[in-house]
Amino acid sequence: MKRSLFSRIWPNATAVILFIGFVFPVYWMFATAFKPTGDIISENPVWFPTHITFDHFKTATGVDHFWTYVTNSLIVTVCAVVLSLAVALAGAFALARMRFKGRRGFIIGFMLAQMAPWEVMIIAMYMIVRDASMLNSLVPLTVFYMMMILPFTILTLRGFVAAVPKDLEEAAMVDGCTRAQAFRKVILPLLAPGLMSTSLFGFITAWNEFPLVLVLNKEAEAQTLPLWLSSFQTAFGDDWGATMAASSLFAVPILILFVFLQRRAVNGLTAGAVKG
Repeated sequence: MKRSLFSRIWPNATAVILFIGFVFPVYWMFATAFKPTGDIISENPVWFPTHITFDHFKTATGVDHFWTYVTNSLIVTVCAVVLSLAVALAGAFALARMRFKGRRGFIIGFMLAQMAPWEVMIIAMYMIVRDASMLNSLVPLTVFYMMMILPFTILTLRGFVAAVPKDLEEAAMVDGCTRAQAFRKVILPLLAPGLMSTSLFGFITAWNEFPLVLVLNKEAEAQTLPLWLSSFQTAFGDDWGATMAASSLFAVPILILFVFLQRRAVNGLTAGAVKG
């Protein structure tokens, strides 16, 4: 009886501990953003704000070029995700449906590309962009972000394409559809979970990218929000209230996107890249 009770309790207790461990930093970030400065610099931790203040958010959004950072981040992130999905759909369909020499090596190459740290290539990226006279431009950022997202996107969508029975596609072609029409009308709607999960992953990757924009875009007019997060340092130290407020604002788009896509994203991450 005791053993049975223990076997029921310990998984739930472990889940609660892990939940607290993951959620507490997020809570502390948002709570600190609303705390008055006195609560933040207090020697004793103030777990709940003594009163709510929005001064830190005013400081964070009052930084020069703030809306330029927002616009640049949205442009680069959305374009990189859309381009990667367009390319990955074609690549995933080819890997899942076609048999050609070197296919296995091609897949292994994508896996290796996914595991490789992009930071080791940042010098080569800088030299390419510099020689092309495209420093301080959003175009190289979009292309490089797309390249970062592409391997994972192709591998994940390949699993979803492979999971769609060929009979559905062939039946559509027998009914008069071309291969392109069969893909658009039959296969594409069934790939919605995979598209959701990969787009969420791609958005997070591009939205959070910091080293590349730091190296390639030195001018404020061409920078993105991750660099904005590093701008709250003064001669007297870090402005932690403004830093936490900025971090909270930075996290809100991802949280909103995840809330809308969570069900399809979870299904996509658990079902994709395991078939074919």
